[in-house]
Amino acid sequence: MAPPMSADQLLSVLRTEGLRVVEVDGWRTHNRAGHGAWGPLNGVMVHHTVTQGSQSTVRICYDGYESLPGPLCHGVITKDGTVHLVGNGRANHADAGDGDVLRAVIAEKRLPPCVKADTDGNARFYGFECENLGDGEDPWPPAQLLAIEKAAAAICRHYGWSERSVIGHREWQPGKVDPRGFGMVWLRERVQERLK
Repeated sequence: MAPPMSADQLLSVLRTEGLRVVEVDGWRTHNRAGHGAWGPLNGVMVHHTVTQGSQSTVRICYDGYESLPGPLCHGVITKDGTVHLVGNGRANHADAGDGDVLRAVIAEKRLPPCVKADTDGNARFYGFECENLGDGEDPWPPAQLLAIEKAAAAICRHYGWSERSVIGHREWQPGKVDPRGFGMVWLRERVQERLK
């Protein structure tokens, strides 16, 4: 079982991996405590935001919406490759997903198709929202893709997980398409190389 990192640990592992990290005011205590468990942790989940503009994207991910309060992730990875920390603890990013997928992540095996939503993902995954319109046309700059790779690898390295602990939202919850514009197999291969 993997306990949650402290705020200092999360900041340290990201910076040690070579990432540029911005601490958004209040992130260390900003979470959805009291709305479900936080941990044990089993993986990293990658999303796209369906937003444009770094400043407004970070604000939305910190504040959330009336129907979905923030934080909406732990870190926002903007187009320039900066990781903006917006939450520490339970965050509203994964929602319910497929328990068979979680079991595969824990066992670090090939993921089955996600066909049900019976398991609380907000308790089990670190979440990174990545600034992109998610239309399949908005580009993913190399600096941003490198930052996604580094952020996922940093958390895997801390826990001793392999690249199989990195999943996309679309691999977790039926009907989701994010992240759109790059493949998760490709991302896991990059994470695998970085962890060597």
